[in-house]
Amino acid sequence: MDKQECVCLPKLSRVAVCGGTHGNELSGVYLVKELMKRRPQEDDEDRNQPILVLSNPRATQKCLRYIEVDLNRCFSHDALNSPLSDSTPYEVIRAHELNTQLGPKGSPDSVDLVCDLHNTTANMGLCLISFSDSDWISMHIFKHLQQCIPDIPMRYIHFDLPSDESYSLDSVGKHGFAIEIGPQPHGVVRSNVYTTMKDAVEHMLDWVRLFNSGTVFEGGPVDVFTLVKHIDYPRDCNTHDVIAAIHPQLQDKDFCLLNPGDPVFQTFSGETTTYNGSESLYPFFINECAYYEKGIAFSLSRKRCVKVPTVWMHQDQSNKL
Repeated sequence: MDKQECVCLPKLSRVAVCGGTHGNELSGVYLVKELMKRRPQEDDEDRNQPILVLSNPRATQKCLRYIEVDLNRCFSHDALNSPLSDSTPYEVIRAHELNTQLGPKGSPDSVDLVCDLHNTTANMGLCLISFSDSDWISMHIFKHLQQCIPDIPMRYIHFDLPSDESYSLDSVGKHGFAIEIGPQPHGVVRSNVYTTMKDAVEHMLDWVRLFNSGTVFEGGPVDVFTLVKHIDYPRDCNTHDVIAAIHPQLQDKDFCLLNPGDPVFQTFSGETTTYNGSESLYPFFINECAYYEKGIAFSLSRKRCVKVPTVWMHQDQSNKL
């Protein structure tokens, strides 16, 4: 193999697996707790083991998405550099603590990889969500998961934002992504969803070990769904109340192509509202429970194919740690 075709990357010495960023998304909560129980206490500082983080312990204890504000929107550079005071929301303080533990974001001292675990009520299967469509580590892990868990629908979602505007916990690492699995109601755990998440984390850590041992991972195409826009529910112009639900023909059709004129909402009075966009796009997070407050009925994405290069680890990195 011509090594000129490879992208050589540093060893992934510090990997963090985080759960409970949203305290009612229970697959990640219980998985991180289970991994913590299995690990001998003396191995807590073992750099060959992942860093395990229960991100929002107060929300987890109360089985709430958050206590005051959404923790997973608190990791932009502006938010992390904001001064703290007695009136600062708990999640903002917690974001600063996590940035100290896993970052600082954007610095050479940040962990090499952050995997943050989430559940959605939407019918999305298993998704990796990243702020980059050229993070070859994340995309190779996605390719690996596709091979190892072939029976689960799997997509790579790209939120196209500059690094200083990336707002979620996974953006603190040099590489990072969220694993989002659904459907699962918030506040409960489904065995099949938990098992899928557990398998995904184990295969992700296996990939990291193989990469760090010098394995060369061949490149190839990856379909990427890049966020284009969010669509809100129809609302009353005076009260701003929601006046329609997702149309039955759209419900549970995440990542099925939505064409202009297709039904998207059914008003509570029985009328159908159709998609009036100018191009066909792919919907996801359809009827996500937690997004009612954010004014998002579903998100729309554009699908394209990204050629992922072959990657391997810098040989001069292998014996440094």
